[in-house]
Amino acid sequence: MQLTSPAFAAGGEIPTRFTCQGEDVSPPLSWSKLPMGTRSLALIVDDPDAPDPAAPKTTWVHWVAYDIEPVGGQLAEGASRGRMPKNSHQGTNDWMRQGYGGPCPPIGRHRYFHKLYALDTTLGNMGALTKPQLEEAMKEHIIGSAQLIGTYQKR
Repeated sequence: MQLTSPAFAAGGEIPTRFTCQGEDVSPPLSWSKLPMGTRSLALIVDDPDAPDPAAPKTTWVHWVAYDIEPVGGQLAEGASRGRMPKNSHQGTNDWMRQGYGGPCPPIGRHRYFHKLYALDTTLGNMGALTKPQLEEAMKEHIIGSAQLIGTYQKR
């Protein structure tokens, strides 16, 4: 599997537009080379460097989504704001709201892991799942995965 974004290169800086210092919209994402039998996709975006990359204490969850149709190969910019594919669902991030919350590191340059999972099933509407709830629901159904890492530091 492969996960890319036309907005930033792997290991590159996430543009301000997709952060708390910009419009805070979700970046466009594209996928390819899905495993045979993929029936849905799940997405988790998190930051393992919180609150300080020199002394991380937690992994901050920025976006949780599931039952994304694999057909089409992409999520458009701003998908989390009412442009998600039909029948997909968004979970609860660590700001305790549904949808995307962009990078907003309190100190230093953080890494943001965009993790896409190919599942052999659809999960159905399980509500606004948290990251641990989604991981539990999909653990027996993951048939492939890919990740894209971007970085950001406040100016």
